[in-house]
Amino acid sequence: MKFYNREREIERLHEIRALSLENAQFTVVTGRRRVGKTQLLLQAYKDEPTLYFFVSRKAEPFLCRDFQQEISDKLGVPMLGEIREFSKIFQFLMQISAKQHFTLLIDEFQEFLRINPAVFSDMQHFWDIYKDKSKINLLVCGSVYSLMHKIFEDYKAPLFGRATQFLHVKPFKVAVLKEILVENAPDFSSDDLLALYAFTGGVVKYVQLLVDSKAFTKNKMLNYAVREDSPFITDGKNMLVEEFGKDYTIYFTILSAISRGENTRGQIENTVGSEVGGYLARMEHDYGLITKQIPIFAKSETKNVRYTIEDNYLTFWFRFIYKYSHVIEIAQFGALKQIIERDYATFSGKILERYFREKLLETGNFTRIGSYWDRTGQNEIDLVAVNELSKTAIIAEIKRNEQHIRYNALKEKAENMLAKTGSLKDYSVAYQGLSLADM
Repeated sequence: MKFYNREREIERLHEIRALSLENAQFTVVTGRRRVGKTQLLLQAYKDEPTLYFFVSRKAEPFLCRDFQQEISDKLGVPMLGEIREFSKIFQFLMQISAKQHFTLLIDEFQEFLRINPAVFSDMQHFWDIYKDKSKINLLVCGSVYSLMHKIFEDYKAPLFGRATQFLHVKPFKVAVLKEILVENAPDFSSDDLLALYAFTGGVVKYVQLLVDSKAFTKNKMLNYAVREDSPFITDGKNMLVEEFGKDYTIYFTILSAISRGENTRGQIENTVGSEVGGYLARMEHDYGLITKQIPIFAKSETKNVRYTIEDNYLTFWFRFIYKYSHVIEIAQFGALKQIIERDYATFSGKILERYFREKLLETGNFTRIGSYWDRTGQNEIDLVAVNELSKTAIIAEIKRNEQHIRYNALKEKAENMLAKTGSLKDYSVAYQGLSLADM
């Protein structure tokens, strides 16, 4: 698959490089696994001297040997003797960066926690000594959200306050997914586009796997996702076990409940059988996996809260792969596909709501977007989009099939919402029905 999009990110990275010509820059690049961080960085700096250090899980002396070779190959500056400590390599690079500008990319930076945690204190020491004279463009990249957070945002950590820039790489936007299908399969259907969004969430690697396999229809995507050797089967567990560690079971149970729509704290605690407040807080703030949502126009202190998994792939994985792991264990992938097809309309209907929220957000025409529900659960509105500058709003019902949209019921729900919240007075309100036909 060719390199798509990322114009804004590349422009930002070029701006950072320009700043580093005068003052050393230390940029922290984060984003979930498979989102394309490394590809983005290498693309942005492909036309200039760039060192690429990949921190693999091997002993520090072996890493240093790889890094020394990279320095010799890219900068033409050999280091004398065998270096066994990364701190000496970093000191050397900070010293020569006073005379020679270059970019240094350190990928999977959090792995130093396993290899030698003292690296972070050593880097802090040499950064503080040399940064005022240095012209290095240093970028460190990591996929484990909790560990990168610990390294750079814990005020007790050695590298706290050292980063000059933070860049969070996000999945492809819905407009890019549509562009990819237009270029590769111009006869695609709306259901194909929804499937691409539902299975990948715009995560670059998953999109690339489907594109390279020419899986452009919903059926072909599903066939690829549930076959025996598919990374769609294994990535969810591989990614999250590294985040949660050995005690991942309780977290998986909570995420599985949320993926099924059991998304209030009470429902989750009924499923788990114990208090989950601490787990929810950690997954929201430390791991960045869930989002706490409240009804639009509600006060921030409301207890009318729902939790959602923002990552589409993980929503799919917990809803179908984790839930039916017993089917996978006996290699009944055909049966798994039938289960997904049976429940797909309901599952994708909720994903369609998320699609239209993202689509409207990407227009830049709204200052507030959300959903509404009351405590009874009887009065729910799929989408409310507000422009507080033009005093306009859209209140929408979202269904896969446009024939199932009930405008009269939508207006009744909206009147109930407006009466309870006292919102949108003097606003011009448009009522819409959104379906697959509007994607």
